[in-house]
Amino acid sequence: MNETPEGQEQIEVDPSLVRYLKLLVTALAGVMIVGLVAVIALLVIRLQADVPPLPARISLPEGTKAQAVTQGENWFAVVTQDGRILVFARDGSTLLQEITVEAGK
Repeated sequence: MNETPEGQEQIEVDPSLVRYLKLLVTALAGVMIVGLVAVIALLVIRLQADVPPLPARISLPEGTKAQAVTQGENWFAVVTQDGRILVFARDGSTLLQEITVEAGK
């Protein structure tokens, strides 16, 4: 049974070309698998990195409540509920900077 549409010629395909294309597809699949394994390995390594520890105790000003905390290499910042950002040294008691945040209107 011939599945070629009428008016079109059937083209002979060289078997070596089919083997070559099969090899290329297999190589591409292998490279994609290796790349996926590499990305997963890098994510696992990066997510297991040590984070600088926070001090055991943080000295906030009287009447201040913390809303969020973030940290850098040599400092950490506490966002307060009254709209301030307090930047502390790693010791937890030395206030390096205080920033007042004004809410947008």
